[in-house]
Amino acid sequence: MAVGVEAESGDGIRRRGCSCTKNDFLPEESFQSFGNYAKALSETPSRFMDRLLTRSQDNIELHEIKARSNHEMKKNLSWWDLMWFGIGAVIGAGIFVLTGLEARQEAGPAVVLSYVVSGISAMLSVFCYTEFAVEIPVAGGSFAYLRVELGDFMAFIAAGNILLEYVIGGAAVARSWTSYFATLCNHEPNDFRINVSSLPDDYRHLDPVAIVVITIICILAVLSTKGSSRFNYIASIFHVLVILFIIIAGFVKAHPQNYTPFAPFGVRGIFKASAVLFFAYVGFDAVSTMAEETKNPARDIPIGLIGSMTITTAAYCLLAIVLCLMQPYKQIDIDAPFSVAFEKVGWNWAKYIVAAGALKGMTTVLLVNAVGQARYLTHIARTHMMPPWLAQVHPKTGTPVNATIVMLAATAIIAFFTKLEILSNLLSIATLFIFMLVAVALLVRRYYVSGVTTPTDRNKLIICLVFILGSSGATATYWAVSTHWTAYVVTAPVWFLATLALHVLVPQARTPKLWGVPLVPWLPSLSIAINIFLLGSIDRASFIRFSVWTGILLIYYFFIGLHASYDTAKEYGENRAADGYRKAEEGKGTTNSRI
Repeated sequence: MAVGVEAESGDGIRRRGCSCTKNDFLPEESFQSFGNYAKALSETPSRFMDRLLTRSQDNIELHEIKARSNHEMKKNLSWWDLMWFGIGAVIGAGIFVLTGLEARQEAGPAVVLSYVVSGISAMLSVFCYTEFAVEIPVAGGSFAYLRVELGDFMAFIAAGNILLEYVIGGAAVARSWTSYFATLCNHEPNDFRINVSSLPDDYRHLDPVAIVVITIICILAVLSTKGSSRFNYIASIFHVLVILFIIIAGFVKAHPQNYTPFAPFGVRGIFKASAVLFFAYVGFDAVSTMAEETKNPARDIPIGLIGSMTITTAAYCLLAIVLCLMQPYKQIDIDAPFSVAFEKVGWNWAKYIVAAGALKGMTTVLLVNAVGQARYLTHIARTHMMPPWLAQVHPKTGTPVNATIVMLAATAIIAFFTKLEILSNLLSIATLFIFMLVAVALLVRRYYVSGVTTPTDRNKLIICLVFILGSSGATATYWAVSTHWTAYVVTAPVWFLATLALHVLVPQARTPKLWGVPLVPWLPSLSIAINIFLLGSIDRASFIRFSVWTGILLIYYFFIGLHASYDTAKEYGENRAADGYRKAEEGKGTTNSRI
């Protein structure tokens, strides 16, 4: 059942604006009666196998799925908009808060190397994202990419963690906003928070300022994407000027002796900090969700994403160097490191400039986060894995109002209760997991097309991927549990040989039409290895939280999402797994047919 259908017209459907009825939430056949639902539950195993093995098609994502929002999003963004969205999305709480936290507790002055490692990993992921975003320019971002290449089930698990990433990222930035606002007002961060002693320590400092900021951002995001873009790049210009001031002024007040010792926590500390600091780069995937509103995706997306990531990485490294040159790493303030650093070297006036710049940066991060997460949820809801009410696009603003409000309400609730340290670690797990899956999906896209790839080549691809993933996972596990290096003599060559085998033994089945990732399979394979390796540096408690959230996703999926998406795919005639396999075996597929 299409969302928002009122009556038939010339094209068979007459659209109306956003609505809120029972059928906007659970319109599928399985939920029309208790009997239908009981029957659906009894068919769970067969339905799960269907959705597990079914892959979407590029043209379905580009046309049929997109049409379920009733109204088109407006194509009014250029590479200039995307680049400033990228800068605005990324340079925020990561650099202005986590740099101090990780330099003091994990890496020392070598935190600059942590930024280099996480920056390389992020750049590899950017390349993987750009090819998908150019060829499948829809609001779903990596959810749509994974749905096309790895199937519905894997896409849903990734999607749930993507939504968690956005909510946690926004909440972390909102709480950091309060910290720098307090500095600007000559107060301690907790002066603006409500202390509830009856709650656990990590959740007792309630943050009403964060709620106010998120509410204002929600209004901006709902009104206009182009308006949000203009606000973002005007504000980001000011932000860049503040960053240049911090770098220049910081070097003026630098003391080289503060760089000794350079790596007090050793190599392990550098990589442990890098895993958390990956949080500082995660905003760029929000930019890929704006591909549906981009005028010329083939040109604008690569320039916007790669350009913004290059600028951001350089800025991060310079800012990390400056901070550790201004103060001994043991004295760096955790809540507002740059502002306090200038105060400690006698430039009290400078801390206000820094705090204002940090607030601006966090504001644009929140704005781009809000725009990106709403579009992500919109595309997920188009498949009915989430209620289709969330897929509605407002006819006047051309923005997904329902999805924006729901996502920012969740962000506000988390921001109100939870400390930054908990948020940043959990965020990095979700992000690294998703970026790894996108790299896997890119390899599948290049090397497997049903009806083109032979069964032998398909099996070679599967074996190579198993060894790439297995060797990367073994390396990360060994890193997490041992201080020795002997196992790497085995795991690293296995990864190399598996990638080489993929390069030599399996012919590529697809050539990118407009823009492609260079050095395939090496670049995406390296992205897989680095992302999984960084996962091995994250603490156990974060993995427990990640597992709990994934468990909640599975419960929702098997009781609601699976049946809703199954009914929707059946109604719209999307490819069934059996049909796809039959075509592949008969050799009747084309480069556009997907299993």
